[in-house]
Amino acid sequence: MALTFRSLLVLVALMLPLAAPAMELTGRARAVDGDTLEVAGQKVRLFGIDAPELDQHCDQSGRRWACGQAARDRLAEIVGRQRLACAVQDIDRYGRNVATCTAGGEDVAALMVREGMAIAYRRYSGRYVNAEAAARSEGLGLWTSTYVQPEQYRAEGRGVDPIPADKCVIKGNIGRSGKRIYHLPGQADYEATRINERAGEAWFCTEAEARAAGFRRAAR
Repeated sequence: MALTFRSLLVLVALMLPLAAPAMELTGRARAVDGDTLEVAGQKVRLFGIDAPELDQHCDQSGRRWACGQAARDRLAEIVGRQRLACAVQDIDRYGRNVATCTAGGEDVAALMVREGMAIAYRRYSGRYVNAEAAARSEGLGLWTSTYVQPEQYRAEGRGVDPIPADKCVIKGNIGRSGKRIYHLPGQADYEATRINERAGEAWFCTEAEARAAGFRRAAR
């Protein structure tokens, strides 16, 4: 029997995939470090901020301060035994949920930055830049000390070039044979690739920019 036009529309609608709702994690949390939580058994990286690594130290007028542990401890105090609601926005290359989390209606990441225990991660968001500026002007937390940017600290610990704060993240590399290859974050050789701008290598903001400059995407 021939399908009516209305029946056909219903059939097509049923065959279309449903839009996946935004994932949300809720429950009590455990602070792993200054910007990472474990919520409902899953790792959650707080979106838009960066905190000192757990083993990182800062300098307070010549005194060695375990600022990484202090950041983790403050995050633990903020989340306490409250139930968190975390809106997952992405999954990072380590398999962690990247999310904005609230506790008692307060944005956990914003509190960390406002108290000077984390900084705005400008590479990914400008959401917490004003909170960082306020903490800095008041000399709170990290702003009572001198410290290495967490991103640079991680890079130096792995023996790779830190990503300059004013650069985009795509690495345009020129091999010994003269081949121009660009590497994206998460690709196999990304972290081991060093960029020498004086040799014609470059940082790019988009793949289109890299291709326009004569670079092609790395195979893995």
